[in-house]
Amino acid sequence: MQPPRAIVRRSTESWALQSALERHGLGPVVGVDEAGRGACAGPLAVAACILRPGDARRFEGLTDSKLLTRDEREDFFRLIQRRALDHRVVLVDPPDVDRRGVHVANIDGMRRAVARLEVRPGYVLTDGFPVTGFGVPSLAVPKGDLAAACVAAASVLAKVTRDRLMTELHEKYPEYRFDLHKGYCTPTHGAALAEHGPCPDHRFSFVNVAAAARGRSPDGVAAGVRHNGAVTVDDASAESGEADELVVPEDLGDVEDAPAEGGEAR
Repeated sequence: MQPPRAIVRRSTESWALQSALERHGLGPVVGVDEAGRGACAGPLAVAACILRPGDARRFEGLTDSKLLTRDEREDFFRLIQRRALDHRVVLVDPPDVDRRGVHVANIDGMRRAVARLEVRPGYVLTDGFPVTGFGVPSLAVPKGDLAAACVAAASVLAKVTRDRLMTELHEKYPEYRFDLHKGYCTPTHGAALAEHGPCPDHRFSFVNVAAAARGRSPDGVAAGVRHNGAVTVDDASAESGEADELVVPEDLGDVEDAPAEGGEAR
């Protein structure tokens, strides 16, 4: 006879890596993730989060922010702010993204987010690709926002922070409908760019924005085609954040630890 099948709850499973590192004296473990990498407007938001050991039950259902509804993200955002041992969100403004490139700006934002934690981590988990320069060991976790709760928490912090900022930006520039697509390259956004041209909060290093600035229609970029870190997606993908998942960072190798300008939210 076969022994009864053990059922492992998903939330417990996503805490396994953090728990193993802590058992070996490598904690606290910080997860790092970003939001807005694939957008052609607005800041890049990069978050670092340390969850308390033993808090798995409190975070039942926590997963990749793209798989959560808006209300679920908001609920987890408030819970993370209350329960996390430490957290930080760094914002990289569009001019800095233009100057350094999305991938380099993203890595620099990760380093700054970890450096600004009040609790010094013992280990860093990043989502998908390796990053050095944290001053402590780090590990790239494939699908990290699904596999590690602390990375999922960072993805929620980054996503909610950026979405709120883009909604505020909509009040300043209602003609672009940033509240709808959050700055990603959607048909709605493309039509607004064609009609009004870019605003100061667009990323001018992106092909569609540069074309609109020159008075050419950005609609010439085919749907689903990557252009300078962005892809054209539908509004639903932009709202969930799935557009970031479509972007493959350029292999630029390691980057220097030069500081970058940018705000932060806590």
